Amino acid sequence: MLKKFLAFIAMLTAVAAFAATDVNKATEAELDAVKGIGPATSKLILSERKKGEFKDWNDFIARVKGVGDSRASKLSNEGLTVNGRSYANAKPGDKPVSEKIKDGASTAANKTKEVARDAKDKVTGK
Repeated sequence: MLKKFLAFIAMLTAVAAFAATDVNKATEAELDAVKGIGPATSKLILSERKKGEFKDWNDFIARVKGVGDSRASKLSNEGLTVNGRSYANAKPGDKPVSEKIKDGASTAANKTKEVARDAKDKVTGK
């Protein structure tokens, strides 16, 4: 039971540690930190962003040379978002990645409380 609890805590920490990088808000260093974006691409993104924020993933793909559907998908999987939306979930009405993370963290926190309660009950014999 303790191993499951510790594994769950580790998973919760990993979910909370994941932070989406929004292409419209990120600094050059934050863009460089996304796996798949190097200095040349981050400079191109910032140059295009000066002309106006990216409206959505289609706008991002159209304006950033070298980014197509496949690369957009990979960058999204590494945490890049456009206006809080991942590439795979860039449909109207979908929650932004940050909200999905909050929902997952809340669910994980509730599960942690449940596991802790069960462990306490076993110790106290209830």
